[in-house]
Amino acid sequence: MTEPIFELNDIVVTVNHGTPEQINIMDHINLSIYPGDFITILGSNGAGKSTLFNVIGGNIPITTGQILLHGKDITNMSVERRTRFLSRVFQDPKMGTAPRMTVAENLLLSEKRGQYRGFGSRHLKAHMAKFKDITSVMNNGLEDRLNTATGKLSGGQRQALSFLMATIKRPEILLLDEHTAALDPQTSQELMQATNDQITRNHLTCLMITHHLDDALKYGNRLVVLDHGKITYDIAGDEKDNLTKEELLSFFNDLDD
Repeated sequence: MTEPIFELNDIVVTVNHGTPEQINIMDHINLSIYPGDFITILGSNGAGKSTLFNVIGGNIPITTGQILLHGKDITNMSVERRTRFLSRVFQDPKMGTAPRMTVAENLLLSEKRGQYRGFGSRHLKAHMAKFKDITSVMNNGLEDRLNTATGKLSGGQRQALSFLMATIKRPEILLLDEHTAALDPQTSQELMQATNDQITRNHLTCLMITHHLDDALKYGNRLVVLDHGKITYDIAGDEKDNLTKEELLSFFNDLDD
């Protein structure tokens, strides 16, 4: 049986300790992530979606519980060390890229992620053919703008670059934090399709927060629904494939009852 890459075991995150406002924003979460999982995550505002990503990334310390990577306890591992196996793309296209650096310079920077970088020649020209190939898969003209400052790109191109930078070293876990939400509908769908193609082609393990029910149904092999810091549904395989939009909406209606 396949072993999980990453595990959250009975995770609790409590805020406002010792006050009348004390609350568990993560409430005994258990989640096992397996190689090749593409998990779409749904939940209303305040359900705990971003908190979940911040726990996985190490940005928020947990109150109780255990976090495992390949069975090894990494509960207290720093954010910086977790970047060796984890990448994240945020909702804002301006995050994750250096605006005054060119597309090629940003890609070179991300390729050196986690490595020692001393003073010396970047050998940028030697990478240009490879970067052209890498950017061409996004099907949005990014390959023709390798020498363009990132700050001058369209929102869709800049977010596509953020995605490529996050995946260029094929992280063990990729977190997509509503990465298409700030884009217009057509650009959002184009990036989502390119995202799915790359995840599938490169056999990446990914968790994606989305507010789009159609995307949650269309993409991925698992669907997780969060409510008040708890996982209320975790659906995979044929059950997910056969799930209808109406049934998915009923999950949220049940939560409101």
